[in-house]
Amino acid sequence: MRVLVTGGSGRLGRSVVETLAARGHSVTSVDVAPGPEAAGIEQRVADLLDNDAREAVFAEARPEGVVHLAGIAVPFGRPDTEILDINTRLVWAVLSSAIAHKARSAVAASSPTVFGYNTEGWAPRYLPLDEEHPVAPWHSYGLSKAIIEETVRTLVRGGSGGCVLSCVRPGYVIAPEEWAGAPTQLGHTLLERLAQPELAAGSLFNYIDARDAAELFALVVERPDQVGNGQILHAIAEDPLATEPLAELLPRFHPGTAGLAGGLTQGRAAFSSGAAERALGWRPTRQWRTELHGWDA
Repeated sequence: MRVLVTGGSGRLGRSVVETLAARGHSVTSVDVAPGPEAAGIEQRVADLLDNDAREAVFAEARPEGVVHLAGIAVPFGRPDTEILDINTRLVWAVLSSAIAHKARSAVAASSPTVFGYNTEGWAPRYLPLDEEHPVAPWHSYGLSKAIIEETVRTLVRGGSGGCVLSCVRPGYVIAPEEWAGAPTQLGHTLLERLAQPELAAGSLFNYIDARDAAELFALVVERPDQVGNGQILHAIAEDPLATEPLAELLPRFHPGTAGLAGGLTQGRAAFSSGAAERALGWRPTRQWRTELHGWDA
């Protein structure tokens, strides 16, 4: 099938376009900067907030599936008003174009930051966190992702013209080169993140290999009949990025989890991705203990 990936040059986007091409799809990657050349991937440079440029991309690509990753990718990466403006306008524009051009499926990247963790006094209703847990973002990035999810629901309510719209919440994305020592999105290495648990505590020790997340995005666009219109799916590893159990770590860094984290023993994560397994049979297959170079248990 023909698949258009926005933000295809980014940390997650590179794995998404490569995975889709490897699965036999005709892939168009569009970003404000070109990505690496690869067989089966057409590269386009365009600002998707420009109506004429976006229309030209969609008209040429004629996508049957759309994976929307473009936008500000990390909290505090730009001024708050820019994050809100760019991320929320982009999702409306891209998904509306997907509907207008008769795509069968379109999935947008959200984030587990919608839960609002890493604040003083944060207390979840239950653990592990699943897609049904209420959201309560506290920074502009998390708010922009919550708005992305509400945008999907709004477009579904307005009639999506046969295009199944959904969201995936990838965890802390680890690109393949980061297992070998390249800096992660926050500038430190994974070995440092393990040695200093305070570095990973702000994300509740979640992570996902970019290739595992890419496989879920591929399944979502390939099998719209198995995804509910407006559905949200987690793409988060089943184990935490930590050497100690979360039953001990979470209450240390997030006192509001005391009494709830006790069941997170024996490598259990603070998040559940069970909805993706039930809908599409997806489970992450790459764990930090087997992927990370230089780790000595």
